[in-house]
Order: sequence, then structure tokens, then C-alpha cells
Amino acid sequence: MCKSKKKLSKEVMEPQQKPRRSSSSSTKKLSSFTDQSLSSTSQNLISPNGSTTSFIINNFNNNKNSQSWASSSKSSHHSLSSLKGALLFPEQPHIYNFSEIRSATQNFLKDPLSSSSTSTSWCCLLRDQNVVVIQRKFRRKMDTDELIEHVAMICRSHHSSLIPLKGASVSGNYIYLVYEYTQGVNLSEALRNRRNPNFTVLSNWISRIQIASDIAHGLDYIHHSTGLGLGFVHNHIKSTSIIITEPSLHAKICHFGTAELCGETRNEIKDPSSEIGPKKGTELKKCGSKGLKFEGTRGYMAPEFQWTGMATVKSDVYAFGVVVLELISGKEAVKYEVDEESGGYTRISVIETAAKAVDNGGTGLRGWVDRRLKDSYPVDVAEKLVHLGLDCVETNPNNRPDMGRVTGRISQMYLESKTWAEKFAPLTDFTVSLGPR
Repeated sequence: MCKSKKKLSKEVMEPQQKPRRSSSSSTKKLSSFTDQSLSSTSQNLISPNGSTTSFIINNFNNNKNSQSWASSSKSSHHSLSSLKGALLFPEQPHIYNFSEIRSATQNFLKDPLSSSSTSTSWCCLLRDQNVVVIQRKFRRKMDTDELIEHVAMICRSHHSSLIPLKGASVSGNYIYLVYEYTQGVNLSEALRNRRNPNFTVLSNWISRIQIASDIAHGLDYIHHSTGLGLGFVHNHIKSTSIIITEPSLHAKICHFGTAELCGETRNEIKDPSSEIGPKKGTELKKCGSKGLKFEGTRGYMAPEFQWTGMATVKSDVYAFGVVVLELISGKEAVKYEVDEESGGYTRISVIETAAKAVDNGGTGLRGWVDRRLKDSYPVDVAEKLVHLGLDCVETNPNNRPDMGRVTGRISQMYLESKTWAEKFAPLTDFTVSLGPR
């Protein structure tokens, strides 16, 4: 950082003059955070081996004809430092100091909001804002330029069905993602109340088709509308990563950008018409046989993902199909029940039960749909939605529909459901006459 205003003023550059070269040979230009031609300097790499990371400071002068940039230096805490200039560029993301993350989480001793083998999250106060901090481990080495560019791009992406990313911080092998706090519960808890299994806040059909529509639009935005044509992959679609807001009961997708920022994907998205699945006659070996590790949630992993460990837009579509079937039936993606005869466990998948219900016709489907809806739903729309969910979980990824097409079909089903609701709405105003006729 600049130690005095006097030293800083020496680096002020007039627009018509050529910028002076930095005396440090290790500095290099970083990609711009905005569409304007801005640059800052940085050094070193951000990598899982705990190598030193540089911090970047953008310092803007209010004078029309001057700008000054402070050079980068090594961070003793292996983290990215604060980024100034948010007043001039409100879309610019925050690069938090690791000390801020540590202070907000009470040195990581605060009770976590959730915890798993791959991530831990805390709900805390950061820069006077309620946020959720998620700690995840890097999956591959990432260059500073690449990380900064991805953070900026994701922070600039806004959609009503996505929980926005506010910024990030890095320390050693870990990245800390800061998301906006959203009041509500996840979809799994909304559908399956542990204390009272017979109760759900999603007790009517309109609320469920609304949630399906919200998720579809959010995922379609991730695949097609972020990064100026660069296709993103979510890779964590499941009922626990979808927040149902209160009291509107709309759906918001969590963990947007996690896959890119943790190095789980490389944004090498092929054309949907190209063949993604294995070719006939080829033999595949499961990931793990050669030491390749990947993470996924049981019941939501596409078959090709289990073999290759490669997350694609088609594997996102598969996970979305599972969530849709959960919404209709109220059942878990996969569960194990004790077989009384053999004493072992029987695996029950929502995909298998849905396919069996469709094979049995209308009667089988009515028995499969969540009983808490009390048969108060448009049967034809429910059948269409079940078929759409099964289309999304096709074994061959090339047979799965694109999210743009899925969104269009669900939007049409939503309109049909609204028409049904208006037609069969309960009476709310009536009069009774006791006089003689």
C-alpha cells in the first residue's frame, strides 16, 4: 500500500502522457474488472499448495484528469486484500481480507450454518451486512488473473432466482466465498419436515410449479446468460442447495459460481448437439481408479459424471430433473429402507418410482404424487411435469433437453396451472337468503 500521499502523487498520470513503467520486474497487468480499459498490477499465483498471493488496490482520484494506481505487494496472510473504487464502479466485487473473514467467523469457532466433508458455511456479519461465508478447498491451481476475472464476472451476474455472490477471499489451500444472506429454508426441509412429516409449507400445487419455474429460469441463466456467451456449470444442484424464501415461497439457487471459483470446471462447454456420453464399444473406467477425485451428492449425479467426473450443462439438467421429481412426490432423491425378509437394505430412487408410476397409467401417477396436495392439482399438468422430469434424467446425456427448452415448457405449465387455479378457486364470497320466494 502507499505509505504517504506524497509518494502516491508521484505516480499520478496525465491522460495524454504515457504511463510510467513500474520498477518491479515481477509485476504484470491484470484483466479489467469492467468493460472499460482499466488495469492493475499483480504478482505470483493462487494455488492449492499455499503459495503467496498478491493483493490489489485500485485507488481512484476524484480529479477529472488524473488516476493513480498503487503497486501490488505480497500478502503475509496468503489472502487477497481489499479492493477500493467501489464508488466509481458499483458492480466491482469485494476482495476481502482474510482477517475480515476470520474476525466475522470468530476465528472459525462460531457455530457453522452447515458442514460437510467438502465445505463449511457460517452466517455472520461482514462489513455491516448479513452474509453467508462458505469455505471450500481449491481443486486445481488457478492463476490470479483467472480468479479475479471469474469473481468479477459472477458478481456482475444478477438474477432473481440466484443468491448473489458479494466477493471472495483466499488463504492457503482454501477459498472463502461470501454470499448475500437470504431468509428462508432449503427445499429439502420445506418438503420434508422432520418434526411433522404430515406438514409442508408447500401444500398447494401453485407453490410447487412456481418453485420449479424459478429453478428452471435460474439454471437457464447460469448456462446461457452469464459471462457474455461463456457457459457456466453449477455442479451442485440439489434440494438442499435451493432456498425457499419467506414469505413469498419463491426459490433461489445457492452456490452460484462455486464450481468455477474452486476449479471444479474449466468452462470447456461443448455444443449441446455434440456427443457427450461414451461412444458405443468404448470401455470406461470409474474415476478414482487412477486417483482422480470428484464430489457429488448421491441421487443427483448423472451416470456419465460418475464415470468421468466431468461436470457439464447436461449433468446439471440431470440434477434438475431429480429435483422436479422430488417437488411432485415430496420424496427424497434416494433412500434406503430395511428389508424385513432379508434383513438388508433396499435402495429406493425417486427416478425409479416415478418411471413405475408412469408405466401404471393415471391411477399409478395419482398414487405417486404427494398426498399432502390432497388431489387438488391439474392432473394433465402434473403428468406433463413428471414426463419432463424423466426426460431430464435420461441415461444418455444427448437425449436430455436443453435448459432453455425446459424453461419454456415449464413456463407453459405454469400458465396452465394458473388457469386451473382460477377456474377451480374456492368460493370466498356468498350470501344466504332466508326469506320466502
